[in-house]
Amino acid sequence: MSRWCAFSTPDDPAGQVRAVGGDPVSVRGRHALGLLDGPGIADGPFAVGELTAVGEVTLFNAAWLRARLGADMPPDCADGELLLHCYARFGLDGIAAADGMFALAIADGDDLVLIRDHVGTRTLFHARAGNGWAASTSLRALHRWPTLRTGLHLPAVRSFLTFAYLPGRETLLRGIHEVLPGHCIRLHGDGTMTEETYWEPIEVEDTRSAADHALELRELLEDAVARRLPAGDEVAVLLSGGIDSSLVTALAAKLHDQRVHSYSISFGGATPNELAYSGLVATHCNTEHRVLTVPGETVASRLAETVSLLDCPVGDPLTVPNLLLAEAVAADGIRVVLNGEGGDPVFGGPKNLPMLIFELSRDDPSPEARALAYLDSYRKCYGDLPVLLSPDVLTALAAAPPLTDLLAPYLRQGRMTGLLNQLLHTNLRTKGAHHILTKVERLTAASGLEGRAPLFDRAVIDHAFRVPGRFKLAGTSEKWILKQAVRDLLPATIVDRPKSGMRVPVQQWLSGPLRELGHDLLLGSSARARGLFREDTIRSWLRGDGALLPRQGGKLWLVLSLELWLRSFEVGP
Repeated sequence: MSRWCAFSTPDDPAGQVRAVGGDPVSVRGRHALGLLDGPGIADGPFAVGELTAVGEVTLFNAAWLRARLGADMPPDCADGELLLHCYARFGLDGIAAADGMFALAIADGDDLVLIRDHVGTRTLFHARAGNGWAASTSLRALHRWPTLRTGLHLPAVRSFLTFAYLPGRETLLRGIHEVLPGHCIRLHGDGTMTEETYWEPIEVEDTRSAADHALELRELLEDAVARRLPAGDEVAVLLSGGIDSSLVTALAAKLHDQRVHSYSISFGGATPNELAYSGLVATHCNTEHRVLTVPGETVASRLAETVSLLDCPVGDPLTVPNLLLAEAVAADGIRVVLNGEGGDPVFGGPKNLPMLIFELSRDDPSPEARALAYLDSYRKCYGDLPVLLSPDVLTALAAAPPLTDLLAPYLRQGRMTGLLNQLLHTNLRTKGAHHILTKVERLTAASGLEGRAPLFDRAVIDHAFRVPGRFKLAGTSEKWILKQAVRDLLPATIVDRPKSGMRVPVQQWLSGPLRELGHDLLLGSSARARGLFREDTIRSWLRGDGALLPRQGGKLWLVLSLELWLRSFEVGP
């Protein structure tokens, strides 16, 4: 289990690898590639001609890629080597043809080439300091680079408090940037860089009938699930009882020749849950089903550890339960776990409804107006920033680019012409890539698992943007075409029920087992020295002054998650 780092510098590149805790595995000229201890599947070096690479690579169409490359390809080469062969033979077209989860670094002449998978499952970061470049799948490794004088990046604090994740290239560490999914970055020896997009979903007008679209989508879903099933091994599925995880469970049970295990979460007590639905699906699909109860005391005891596993913080109260589920799957001896993530950002879930309602009444046609409404629809801390952030931080942020710059490119006429597809494109490239996928990847990897998301399959996404909007959102029926494609697989109770989502008892945790931790962290000397927040606002939120909104606990959760992450990375004032 490991991750990788890469340096391109004339000043002892191998020494730079060691300085961040890595083991150099290839040193050629100005380039050094290394492996790091930590949860991941990094491997290498791989060599093809004059190219050398390291990577975290899992391919789901390896057999097809080998056939395309020809008979001289060794049948048992590692996925990372196979992907390097694709790049060496076909360039970025070869990368675009791959389907999988990968972050790859290639030493190519004087350039260090960085490639992140189509949808952003695996993280990849880069930084420049002195006269050299550094890259890694681990943000923590780059934070340790002595040459880099980094520190807290305040615009990213504002972004995190608005979105509950970081939606673009920025990280919380100044000078360290994330490679976007579907992108290739060339870091040149002269200190410049170039960026290319090798894949982006494209809206295509396809006037076929709903039945034809549903039939093709069903075939693509079956193929996506089948290619993610571990040959000869049992598989797990995280089953919430919603349509997305249920259809993945049903397809896994239909297509796999091994036992399928399903796992659900309960928070105990009177907290509303979906266990009746997940139990119905498990019985219908004949899975080995297990319900994991997660008490608030466990969340409190494991929260700091869980947050520290994430390269970028995620203000999602399901992080600890997600980690506990991964640990339970691993303890049962299973190494691949499927999930139903992707249905909402790819096919149109309820998060789009506030924007569609806004569109009916807006009088400002600009993409910036749409972007501002999108920020408001998140209902995180965006509206509270003037009273939450300290005066010094607000002053420092006055000249920062507006948050709408992160969204407006997706919300204007261009690649996507219809509003629904613009929203789905936004969701896919922001929340999908920087929250959903990376959270699952880090928390499953920490338990020695591979988490795989069939609904984020590249071909499934391409088809989704061929489906007319009226088939994705049919009246008030969300993800209608997805439901039609799998209607025969599941009970009608599952297919036709409205989305309710799991109720996470955040407020109970914050006023119960997390109360003392929250007060100690958010009002402690470290937080005060950092000076990010107004103490009176934090005290008011902790006391629960006034008529609390249902999401007030979620806002406190964001602030607490951020403070824990900053402490874990030892980010000072």
